[in-house]
Amino acid sequence: MSRVLVIESSARQQGSVSRQLTEAFIQQWKIAHPGDSIQVRDLGQQPVPHLDGNLLGGWMKPAEEQSAAEQAALVRSNELTAELQAADVLVLAVPMYNFAIPSTLKAWIDHVLRAGVTFKYTETGPQGLLTGKRAYVLTARGGVYSGDGSSFDHQEPYLRQALGFIGITDVRFIHAEGQALSGDAPVQGLSTAKAQVAEIA
Repeated sequence: MSRVLVIESSARQQGSVSRQLTEAFIQQWKIAHPGDSIQVRDLGQQPVPHLDGNLLGGWMKPAEEQSAAEQAALVRSNELTAELQAADVLVLAVPMYNFAIPSTLKAWIDHVLRAGVTFKYTETGPQGLLTGKRAYVLTARGGVYSGDGSSFDHQEPYLRQALGFIGITDVRFIHAEGQALSGDAPVQGLSTAKAQVAEIA
């Protein structure tokens, strides 16, 4: 039995294209893998705080020197990190906001990219500690950025680097592109993405 961790990051609860993709993913995954467990963490509904002094204190100070706020921040980071460590499959649902990822997802990443926990520094450079996992990144984009090395795309390159840094290198991106364009582009973009999602399960 595999454990699947789904991270939703859209600010919208209704009309979200990335949420439509995760809904399709979950439905099809359950059919193909009925014994697997699926956990959903919705950063749109329950955002985690951005990296701040309390989180840094929780990581870096001895327990006896931590304030209550720093202890709470460490507990939160430990919980998020444990969820990721336990997962065999990671699914990120990521709308493109201003050419990049939502700040809520960046905050989650800041909680789980932890030296000595999800990566470590060695004599030959950093080494990811979460190897052996698969990741699927389901994105929604207003324009079309795939396939041309667009300098406007700060979404896929960043996520590939961040995930690879902690050892998750088996990553597949599925983009629902053209969602802000006119004509049939939004429907075609979503249809293409859903077809690719169907191939996964």
